[in-house]
Amino acid sequence: MEKLIIIKIGGNIIDDEVKLTSFLQAFANVEGKKILVHGGGKLATRVAEAMGIQQQMIDGRRITDAETLKVVTMVYAGYINKNIVAQLQANDCAAIGITGTDGNLLQAHQRKNKEVDYGFVGDIDVVNTELLSKLLNDHLSVVIAPITHNNQGQLLNTNADTIAQEIAKAMTNLFEVHLIYSFEKAGVLKDVADEDSVIKEINPSNYIRLKEQNKIFQGMIPKLDNAFAALESGVKRIVIGNAEKLSELINGSSGTNIIHE
Repeated sequence: MEKLIIIKIGGNIIDDEVKLTSFLQAFANVEGKKILVHGGGKLATRVAEAMGIQQQMIDGRRITDAETLKVVTMVYAGYINKNIVAQLQANDCAAIGITGTDGNLLQAHQRKNKEVDYGFVGDIDVVNTELLSKLLNDHLSVVIAPITHNNQGQLLNTNADTIAQEIAKAMTNLFEVHLIYSFEKAGVLKDVADEDSVIKEINPSNYIRLKEQNKIFQGMIPKLDNAFAALESGVKRIVIGNAEKLSELINGSSGTNIIHE
């Protein structure tokens, strides 16, 4: 089965022009079929605040009211997505930038939560694997912005980590899928202040122990939960690590590997 590499790039890298440029040069040099899923970084917050639209975050997740939805759509699907695509083209990487609405790529439903009203936030129901396969087979690198839709005309803001996970799971019937979560840290750290405290491997058993011992930074838990869900659904390999060491993440010499027992 042919290999497919799906890479999620973290917002702190997107916010750093130099690091983003370096990452995209490395991504352009990755051989074979590849998908890049990106978030929005802090730009959406800055734009919203400049427009007088107050922003609210709960547990690192943005509350998306109607006005905020307009901003994140403009920023994520517009400037950030097209800036990434333009830089990839400059590096001789044929790329196409899309959202979950384009070609009916990602259908979602609006999240319902008894404790928190997240607004226009979507959870994914269906991935259009046929469309992705066609684009990949046409030798295009696919760059996906985290905007989805509910098939009834409503745009939805969807977490980029979740998008990467759901696409990875859906594509396992067609490819040998390798999923990489790349961000500013060296991997999953025992001590968030110590870049040398990388946990090289995490399996389901030691994941439970690490959480019980409070040795995993709270913000990392949703990412790891997503990773294990993807692993159980047939994704071949999952790595979490520093975006500036992309080639090493791909060959397995860097970052944290999420593995079976």
